[in-house]
Amino acid sequence: MDFNMKKLASDAGIFFTRAVQFTEEKFGQAEKTELDAHFENLLARADSTKSWTERILRQTEVLLQPNPSARVEEFLYEKLDRKVPSRVTNGELLAQYMAEAAGELGATTPYGKTLLKVSEAEKRLGAAERDFIHTASVSFLTPLRNFLEGDWKTISKERRLLQNRRLDLDACKARLKKAKAAEAKATTVPDFQETRPRNYILSASASATLEDTSCPLPRAEWKEKQPGGWRPPCFFLLPLSPSVTQARGCLSLPEDRKLWNDEVDKAEQELRVAQTEFDRQAEVTRLLLEGISSTHVNHLRCLHEFVKSQTTYYAQCYRHMLDLQKQLGSHHACGAHSGQPSHSGRGPTLPGGGRAPSQRDPKGPGALRLRGS
Repeated sequence: MDFNMKKLASDAGIFFTRAVQFTEEKFGQAEKTELDAHFENLLARADSTKSWTERILRQTEVLLQPNPSARVEEFLYEKLDRKVPSRVTNGELLAQYMAEAAGELGATTPYGKTLLKVSEAEKRLGAAERDFIHTASVSFLTPLRNFLEGDWKTISKERRLLQNRRLDLDACKARLKKAKAAEAKATTVPDFQETRPRNYILSASASATLEDTSCPLPRAEWKEKQPGGWRPPCFFLLPLSPSVTQARGCLSLPEDRKLWNDEVDKAEQELRVAQTEFDRQAEVTRLLLEGISSTHVNHLRCLHEFVKSQTTYYAQCYRHMLDLQKQLGSHHACGAHSGQPSHSGRGPTLPGGGRAPSQRDPKGPGALRLRGS
């Protein structure tokens, strides 16, 4: 329990020091260690890669699954590590409706036969869409998610650790700077007029003489008290103890100079340790950021796979629709040669049973008549 309390107190002290350093930097009251330009470029490229990867991932999910409620359901299943249930595609659902309509309206009628043919084509389109969604999810979406949930989290963790190391380093620099300033002030020869009121006290007799503010005595009475005549008062100084001078901020005594020398040595040692930890963490973070280039290569390969799967999907759709068009065309040709009357070139039937004149009807009211006919 004691060890935990000590560790908790130590962590609280480190957190407070970092918070003070961060606040002073925001207000421009403390110096900040700047990273080199190459490192800043790596950070900017990593942030841009993360941002655009998220956008591409979200929009690809919208492309593969336009229904937002379905996307939320799939997301929850993935977070719970459960298998996503199989979902009927829109093409398959349309094929089901067409098949049921053909059965109810008559599968032997021309309309029913056409509904069945289109239903079979839509079913094949739905199956192709299902394969495309599965292939795109495995070959394209999964690598993007792995980068955001794996590599990027590691990079973010190391960047936060680097930020803490930098705050510790700058705090040590500020502490060393203050210690050196105090040491320089302590080693400077003190001015008597400035240091006497703080570093020394007058003797009791001198203090009594200086603090005597009563009215001057008459000359006769003064001669009686001073038979030897007037003599200048003797002032002598008594140095304060080191503890008192330290409390008052006076550093002109040898003990205080040694104290500040020890403080400077301690601050320099802490600065060397902080600099070493910062350099080590900066190198680790740099290696991770340079790995973004490998991430780009991996995403490029996945993008080629996505384009390939999309090309295959649309090629399958084209073949299915081309076959359907051929079937419908042959069926339409058979219907045209089945002896059914054709009304091409004739006007539409009127409600009264007659037929409206057409351009080919010479007996229409608007037809020209030759004279004498």
